[in-house]
Amino acid sequence: MSSSASDRDQLKTAFLKQAGLAHAERYPLPGDASTRRYERLTLPGGQSLMLMDAPPLAESPYCDPAWSAEQRLAAGWNATARLAAGRVDAFAATAAWLRGEGLSAPDILAMDAPAGLAVMEDFGEGVFARLIEDGQDETELYFAAIDAQARIHAAAAPEVLTAGDVSWPLLPYDAVALKAGADLFVDWQPKLSPALDFGPGARAEWDALWTDIAEGGEAGASVFAHRDFHAENLLWLPERAGAARVGLIDFQDAVLAHPSWDLHSLLQDARRDVSPELETAALDRYFGHRPALDREAFMADYAALAALNEARILGVFARLIVRDGKPRYRQFMPRMWRQLERNLKNPALADLKRWFDRHVPAEARA
Repeated sequence: MSSSASDRDQLKTAFLKQAGLAHAERYPLPGDASTRRYERLTLPGGQSLMLMDAPPLAESPYCDPAWSAEQRLAAGWNATARLAAGRVDAFAATAAWLRGEGLSAPDILAMDAPAGLAVMEDFGEGVFARLIEDGQDETELYFAAIDAQARIHAAAAPEVLTAGDVSWPLLPYDAVALKAGADLFVDWQPKLSPALDFGPGARAEWDALWTDIAEGGEAGASVFAHRDFHAENLLWLPERAGAARVGLIDFQDAVLAHPSWDLHSLLQDARRDVSPELETAALDRYFGHRPALDREAFMADYAALAALNEARILGVFARLIVRDGKPRYRQFMPRMWRQLERNLKNPALADLKRWFDRHVPAEARA
């Protein structure tokens, strides 16, 4: 163990002692693409809790609400994309708001925000993706997730989320953040596939094609968006009622966004296939909750922002593979390409489809 890792472990041990959890048995959980790590804590009486470990120095600064676009770009990726930089106070404030709206977010039992540590309620092992793999009816689970989204979208999203003396701004997922996400594709795909060449002309056309989409996403930013709402971040809590049956985690990067954002994150998942039939049925259920929406206009935004998100994710995966040495993310890329290509068939995205057809040959879409 390195000295820094040892120091971090000592900090966690001291934090748990101060929280009255010194005798808890600690079981590290597998990591993901983030800098956060989790441990399951088992108490002598059998109760289970979760320890979140989000080292604050592992991330670039989060976005100061007063910063200009230029200041955000200079400060780094978290500020540009309006990510929370792993801040546990962002998690705590967001969790409190969700619980106040009748949703299931973990209760925070102890927190040291400057140290990046928190102990929280454990929702157990009922991750949607694992339950579906084990044979549970996916329609029931996805419909419950849609009900949770509809509950969130019906609520008035505050400008500031609070939990006791902790507050966190709910910033708009604006054109700067959206366009920067799309740009990950042209920045990182050529590093993964050197045959790709996005010269000045291709980049200029790329910028022009995404401008209206990004600005439309900002203009439509009207609801709380979890921002990572998918089957790996949802847990089944069947003992609870209604929308509260869906346990929510990993929502610290929440923003004010277009209501389609969490929908296509769920229904065009990067990590598992969702059939077109289930996607359509789930959308039907969503529109049943929100009958005042103009479905045709909404679905045009849905296709455009889903395409942007899929380009973003393809860029993220390329960055994880090339920069971070995580080749396992390559397995998810063909699914992202299939979904992107499906969205590009929308007539409103014809010019964007032509850009991909000219600059990204079929052999590079894998």
